[in-house]
Amino acid sequence: MQITATTVSLTVDDVTASQDFFTTHLAYQVQAAADGFASLTRQDAAADIVLLRRGTEVLPADQRDRHASGLILALTLTGIEAEERRLRAEGVEITMPLREEPWGERLFQVEDPNGVVVQFVEWADAAAVEPDGS
Repeated sequence: MQITATTVSLTVDDVTASQDFFTTHLAYQVQAAADGFASLTRQDAAADIVLLRRGTEVLPADQRDRHASGLILALTLTGIEAEERRLRAEGVEITMPLREEPWGERLFQVEDPNGVVVQFVEWADAAAVEPDGS
């Protein structure tokens, strides 16, 4: 098997609201869209995103009413402070402020209009993190 791309499919109530959030604030581009559907992509290593309206008949009957919950879309990047400042300046609510974990992970979170949690992660220099995590 050779995997050629990674796509996260999210079932949301308002496809247009999530599409607008990801294209406006996270530089995703619309690859294809129709009523209740949008396929988003970026030119870097980020996962593609498919947005499906909850209840759509495209999904199997037992999945149609599920909502994207309990999921964190984590994007690893560089320049995390600048990214947090940029999003704040654009009016995006930071739902978890920037923090650093003892193991060297720096992160903050936002949510899209449908409650999809997007986490931004930057790893501290591996040499600066002690083997015991301190």
